[in-house]
Amino acid sequence: MKATKVLAIVTTCVFLAALSMSGLSIASEADEPALEAGPAIDGAGSEPIIIDHTCTDLSKIPDYWIEQAKDLLRLSYGHTSHGSQPITGMSVLESGPLNVGGLYDFNTNGAIQAGILSLADYTPSGDLGNPDRYTWATLTRNYLDGSGSDRNVVVWSWCGQANTTPENIDIYLNLMNDLEQDYPDVTFVYMTGHLVGTGETGNLHLRNEQIRAFVRTNNGVLFDFADIESYDPDGNYFLDLDADDGCNYDGGNWADEWCAENPGDPLCASCSCAHSRPLNCNLKARAFWWMLARLAGWAGPGETAKVASTITPTLGDTVAYTVTVQNLTAPLTATVYITDTVPTGLTYVPGSLDVAGGTGAYDDSNAPELTWSGVLSPTSMVTMTYQAQVTTASPAEIVNTATIDVPGYQTFTVTATIIVNPHQFWLPFVLRNSP
Repeated sequence: MKATKVLAIVTTCVFLAALSMSGLSIASEADEPALEAGPAIDGAGSEPIIIDHTCTDLSKIPDYWIEQAKDLLRLSYGHTSHGSQPITGMSVLESGPLNVGGLYDFNTNGAIQAGILSLADYTPSGDLGNPDRYTWATLTRNYLDGSGSDRNVVVWSWCGQANTTPENIDIYLNLMNDLEQDYPDVTFVYMTGHLVGTGETGNLHLRNEQIRAFVRTNNGVLFDFADIESYDPDGNYFLDLDADDGCNYDGGNWADEWCAENPGDPLCASCSCAHSRPLNCNLKARAFWWMLARLAGWAGPGETAKVASTITPTLGDTVAYTVTVQNLTAPLTATVYITDTVPTGLTYVPGSLDVAGGTGAYDDSNAPELTWSGVLSPTSMVTMTYQAQVTTASPAEIVNTATIDVPGYQTFTVTATIIVNPHQFWLPFVLRNSP
């Protein structure tokens, strides 16, 4: 007969709230001098610019840098059908709800117009690797030496010719490097080849890796066509499931599945996307604008966040909050206003507000509203800290939000969530012993 002992072991389970952090980059348009059109960057920069699946969230790009891209950049884009995908998506974006005030306006005839991106599409005509491995470079030289002398960004896209030998990719890389050396005022954008369904072990992936390695080593600019096709907008990875250029993979179609789960999302706006699904074209369009903003001078998203010292305090506990604003990408300095109102359930600890960094002043005289205003350069950082005491006895989720505002430009928010007075649960553990 088996004897059973029951031991009640007390354990405490709490609901934890994850800290909410938001990326930020800010630029100020206040008191900015007029900027003349000029080259994007002088050939290769001090570090590579890699445009991939992480570069599709337009909300992270300050409008200022989109406008700068339209003002400063003059593109030519040589491609055939696969290469049309970013342009198709850009047309969708231009006619959609995000194009407030013509922010994403562009043309395809290369005309230079105020407030419109100048893009000479299908220019020069042709394709990388077709009809041979050299003609595209000769066409580029002839164009830049003639009617395209006003271009400062040159983009070429593959169709299927990237799925080739290492030697042929070396020809492409050497020709691109020669163009960069001979035309130092023009930015040449490298590109990977579209997916063909052969996965991580296929020849195409190896050739794309060859291109990526060269760009990283030589601090070039890469539009990673294949990488964008390897992920859905939530970051789920499909290359290891043999994804192809139509978004098909071993198990389904990631674009169709994502849009079915996110009906009405602008990323799924209908269009005639060559060889693929609308989502693929729309993602590439956003990545293309991200690339243009980077070429115009945007340094990419910053690292601004708000954190709490504890996420499960109880009545009477003190919580320390920290708001950090850094890596602003303004061309000049930016005047920044931080407002943080201590929410109900917490009480500000008088005199605890402190700010380090930046040039400005903080104020807690209107607590629970706490403020700081000052000037940050593109490389400086300001850290605002304060303490608040839990004054509610009830279990509650408390979301604390700080607002970062650049007047006349853009407003950002960062939040930190805590669970105060969390419920306790008693879980019995049963231990069985055999005789």
